[in-house]
Amino acid sequence: MKGGLLEVYVVSARGISHSNIIGNPSYYVIVECGSQSYTTKASSAGNHKEILWNEKFKFELATNKIEECEHLKLKIMDEEFFTAGGFAGETIINLKGIIMEGNEKRFIEVIPVAYNVVLEDDTYKGQIKVGLRFTPSNKVVQTVGEKNAPKENENGIGQIIYSKIINLWPNTWRSFFPCENANNIIDKNKPN
Repeated sequence: MKGGLLEVYVVSARGISHSNIIGNPSYYVIVECGSQSYTTKASSAGNHKEILWNEKFKFELATNKIEECEHLKLKIMDEEFFTAGGFAGETIINLKGIIMEGNEKRFIEVIPVAYNVVLEDDTYKGQIKVGLRFTPSNKVVQTVGEKNAPKENENGIGQIIYSKIINLWPNTWRSFFPCENANNIIDKNKPN
């Protein structure tokens, strides 16, 4: 598996238990992937008891440390006025399948979905809505059966130029052959 860029979109939460005796609770989320960590701004529950954050975080997943980044942990904290804050629950998302499919398809995006929030006693209470997007760092360009196709270099410039030429090639030949038979010939040569 190759590494890449993981974008995490922390949208909202609903049904979170709070321990505040006085006043409305205010929550923030600690988002961890491997050794990287981010914290959302604090947000309080609105009229519909939904907590909104709408924040995006980017994690660089190195290929040599991809095993460390197979889980995304979202820890919801209750920002209490008089104390350092209380644990309100957490969600752990397994990223292995997302990374594998993203590598295979060159990109994957999971629209925001609600995940259950696990409390300290391993029961579920509430949900947090999170969206994910993974893009591999070195996209593999599909070759057209060329033996001497350019190899990837570290910065990917040769790969980008090669993909542009390959994408332009069928369109160039179509301009020379305006009849339908030429389009059929080109379509037969495309990889499935």
